[in-house]
Amino acid sequence: MTRYLSKKGEYSHQRLIPGEEKEYLSFDSVCRSGENSDVQSEWFTTEFLIGVKSSGIPNHRLKLRVGCPVMLMRNIDQANGLCNGTRLTVTHLGKSTIAATIITGKRVGTKVFIPMMNLILSDPGLPFKFKRRQFPLTLCFAMTINKSHGQSLSRVGVYLPNPVSTHGQLYVVVSRVTSRKGLKLLILDKDNNVCKETTNVVYREVFQKV
Repeated sequence: MTRYLSKKGEYSHQRLIPGEEKEYLSFDSVCRSGENSDVQSEWFTTEFLIGVKSSGIPNHRLKLRVGCPVMLMRNIDQANGLCNGTRLTVTHLGKSTIAATIITGKRVGTKVFIPMMNLILSDPGLPFKFKRRQFPLTLCFAMTINKSHGQSLSRVGVYLPNPVSTHGQLYVVVSRVTSRKGLKLLILDKDNNVCKETTNVVYREVFQKV
């Protein structure tokens, strides 16, 4: 079964958040695919599975505190704002459910409960499928440009250690903020020195007939 522990360890970003930290450990198992199932169970041990990390599934070890910001990693109830990418603030840490408040989108302020779920990872880069029982959450003190798409924020801090690599990404990130005053950018050049400009990737072919 999934193990639940309470301890005083902490992630570096959570040091500013007071209160007790709780740690949730997942239960992982290989999905039987029919053929080679005996080989799979022999090769893919518990120690191996808990080390698997992927952008589409929560980590084996999840440490949270009341007040910390998290991001939902699955569509649970789209009608009520519980979609992949929704950001929340944790309000209570239980054994089988986590209470939180939505802080982005049209459902801002809504109180919700996030259950522990069976999540199946199907990654083309992995030669097997496995199931992880864990809360579909990840800490979210920051997010990627792609994850910020569609959100509207009063204050945005953008960290660009490298120029954006995809057409339109720079526009997406600077347009998330509701006012110019709320936008701050930290741009680094190739020598890690702070600078005041960055490359905006544009497909010039788009403007040939404009």
